[in-house]
Formats: sequence, C-alpha cells, structure tokens
Amino acid sequence: MATTIKKELKNKKKSRKKVPRALIYEMRKGSPIYYRDYDKVLKGELSLEAVMGSSGLHSLILLLLIKFLLGRLNTKKHYLGTGEVGYKFAPRSWYNLDIAIWEKEKVKPYLTQDKLIPVAPEVVIEIDTKADLRKFENPQDYFHRKTQDLLDSGVKKVIWIFTKDKKIWIAENKKPWLIVDFDYDIPVMGKIKFNLKKLIEEEGQNV
Repeated sequence: MATTIKKELKNKKKSRKKVPRALIYEMRKGSPIYYRDYDKVLKGELSLEAVMGSSGLHSLILLLLIKFLLGRLNTKKHYLGTGEVGYKFAPRSWYNLDIAIWEKEKVKPYLTQDKLIPVAPEVVIEIDTKADLRKFENPQDYFHRKTQDLLDSGVKKVIWIFTKDKKIWIAENKKPWLIVDFDYDIPVMGKIKFNLKKLIEEEGQNV
C-alpha cells in the first residue's frame, strides 16, 4: 500500500508543470509573484511576450514622465532608472520598478554590473502592474505590500499611477497616503512636480 501511494505521489509531481523562471515577475521573501496570465502561457494559449508586454497607454505615460524628469533632474546628482529595473530590497526579494530616481554616487558602482541593484532609490514611480494578483485576497493587497516594502527599505516616496481608474497614489513614510486625480500636481522631489493630465494633453492625446 505504501509503495502504491509513493508511486502515485511521484507521478503526480511529474504531471505538474513547473513554472519557468521567465514567468516570475517579482519575488518577495522567496515567494514568487508571477506575470499576469502566466497560466495561459503554460497552457499554450498565450506567448511569453504577450504577458510581458506593456499597453500603449503605459508606454505613453512612461515616455512622457522620462522626458519630463530628464529635463528637470540634476543628472550629475541623480540617476534615472527605467524599464522595470530590478531592485533587490531584501534577501530573496526583488521588485521591478518602472521609474526610479537614485542618488548617483550611491548607485554608480552597480550600473555596470549584470545584477539587481541593492541600493534603495529616493523615489519610485509605478504605472499599473503586470503581476498576477489572484494569489492575493484583494488586489489592493499587492499594491499596499509592495509600497510598504519599498518605504521600509529606504525609498522616500512611492507614486502609483492607475490608468483604469485615472487615479494617482502618493505614499511616504509617517505621512498620510494620498489618492488624487490625473490633474493633480504630483510632487516628485524638491521643486519638481508633474501634472499627468497636462503632459498627456501637451502630447496631443486625451485619456
């Protein structure tokens, strides 16, 4: 009987499809957070590129913010990281960041290394997420958890842009977290502020 059970368990393990590393979007305390619809890739219903790709609106907002920040940041003092740069915030833990602003001297040693950056940025700006949120009791749990992890690790400010609801979330340690509209002047650092609605309209677009 025991031999039969062992064989069944062994066959069951073999039948499970192992999730490829490429489908891991982020990692928190050794627990993987997969790309949204990763299971459809495993079933052959979607390609890997389909779940990793960004929407047109995500691309537009990202471009507008990069252009805006590069025009106002002192690039001798600060480094602007983009393109889902990987930030290792704790052992066996890392997050992808759409936009991150670092003190240049602190991050400089890691910019030529082929590995995740272990230094906390000053500011992080996120646009939606590609994470699969089904493992969370509530989708907001992911955003709260990621935000708090970033702040606890030394990030001074986290800004979330939610394109579906047209809302922006501003979070800082020991301050009330704010939820505002796209037409709000968002303070980034120092005197640098952006108004997303105006940036989009200046590009001849409307959302």
